[in-house]
Amino acid sequence: MVNDTQPTLILASSSPFRRELLGKLGLPFTAASPDIDESALPGESATELVLRLARLKAQALAADHPDALIIGSDQVCVLDDAILGKPGDRDNAINQLSNASGRSVVFHTGLCLYNSATGRHQGGCENFTVHFRTLSQDRIRRYVDNEKPFNCAGSFKSEGLGIVLFKALEGRDPNALVGLPLILLTDFLAAEGVSLP
Repeated sequence: MVNDTQPTLILASSSPFRRELLGKLGLPFTAASPDIDESALPGESATELVLRLARLKAQALAADHPDALIIGSDQVCVLDDAILGKPGDRDNAINQLSNASGRSVVFHTGLCLYNSATGRHQGGCENFTVHFRTLSQDRIRRYVDNEKPFNCAGSFKSEGLGIVLFKALEGRDPNALVGLPLILLTDFLAAEGVSLP
């Protein structure tokens, strides 16, 4: 049974995948989409970028939710020290997967839990490595045409057909790969006094 005195929980995201992940915790929440500039700053590392954007996303909703715990999350994919953005279209998705073929990419997922009543924030980054199989151009094209992963960092959906592209997965929390590190989030919620089921 959920305590009625639990703080309001807001997910600062329009992602259906993040909503589904947060739903696993069995806590009531609402989701709202923050409006922020997600551009990287000059010289900013992948970890610095996702931590900053996760915090900005959470803080962007504070004025509309002045007495809430707001969850912000952001993710980037890195190959050879280069940040891979969302591909946006078929050609870029095919190019990203071609470059990743037979190699490993690291996903950096930043998380922020912002208490809009107190101004306290907790932040952290969870890393997850995807080791790709060697992929033929035909297989890449078939995958991209079936899944259309144009709005996904790395050009795949691990919760869908993307799993056929992988040789191995390596990391502490598989939820981080989808976009919301739940192990870290439960630590943050507990530190705010939230009773987890």
